[in-house]
Amino acid sequence: MHSMDFPPLVMALGYFDGVHLGHQKVIGEAKKVADELGIKTGVMTFDPHPSLVLSKEKKQIGLITSLDTKIAEMEKLGVDYLFIIHFTKEFAALEPQQFVDQYLVGLHAKHVVAGFDYTYGMKAAGTSDTLEEHSRGQFGITIINKETFEGEKVSSTLIRSHINTGAMDKIPMLLGRYYSIHGRVIHGDKRGRTIGFPTANVEAAGEEIIPPKGVYAVKVLVDGKWYEGVCNVGTKPTFHPEKTVQSIEAHIFDFNQEIYDKTITIEWHIRIRSEKKFNGIQELVEQIAKDKQTAVEYFATLNV
Repeated sequence: MHSMDFPPLVMALGYFDGVHLGHQKVIGEAKKVADELGIKTGVMTFDPHPSLVLSKEKKQIGLITSLDTKIAEMEKLGVDYLFIIHFTKEFAALEPQQFVDQYLVGLHAKHVVAGFDYTYGMKAAGTSDTLEEHSRGQFGITIINKETFEGEKVSSTLIRSHINTGAMDKIPMLLGRYYSIHGRVIHGDKRGRTIGFPTANVEAAGEEIIPPKGVYAVKVLVDGKWYEGVCNVGTKPTFHPEKTVQSIEAHIFDFNQEIYDKTITIEWHIRIRSEKKFNGIQELVEQIAKDKQTAVEYFATLNV
């Protein structure tokens, strides 16, 4: 990669998991400066998540956006260049000055925009305070203060904690959209169709966080078209009391196509209830009908 290949850029820096409203502020500022300077906007992000490379456990933290979703959201925001730096131990070992020289000056950054808590270089020694010194006057700098909502910092960590507790309705205020995951439709145990509620059994793509067990009102994207539905996350204790493997099953309203092997998107709106074990099929069917009604009413108020 040669700097010759890139025009002068305003570079927004961050990991940007979720591309949430705080991130959008950083990227929006980069675009504004780029317009003023008459140059292009670049965003620099990393893959995989630094914690996967640097933490002892090598545990993947659940992500709000897979890399593909992140790319799609950047595209929507009108970013001209997206640099995805492969995050390795070697990269993490760069001195802050080396990072600035190679990755900012080297990629023609004329102005850099970062959040107040951005860090770079070995042991995160580079911070928003040292950026000026490391820039050696080669580029301008804008630091964005934290974005807050109802007194809390808008952060990927806060959004993750809402997803992990099933508080789906709190997410749009922070993310700027509903939380969604992607997955392939696989063959399940086909029981749903025998009780009048056929479901698409979804195998999640992997990195994105699965909300906790329970039933949710969801929208489902199939072949470019959105449908309303309910989705059950859990182990189906009524039928499999011993099973611990979680499944994701979406019952899509007014839908009867075969969609095995297709990749669909599930957009999570509200959690209707937690998972429970029923004393037999009749009780389960009655509850699913109630859940469906709750979701239908929710979407009716949403669409007003």
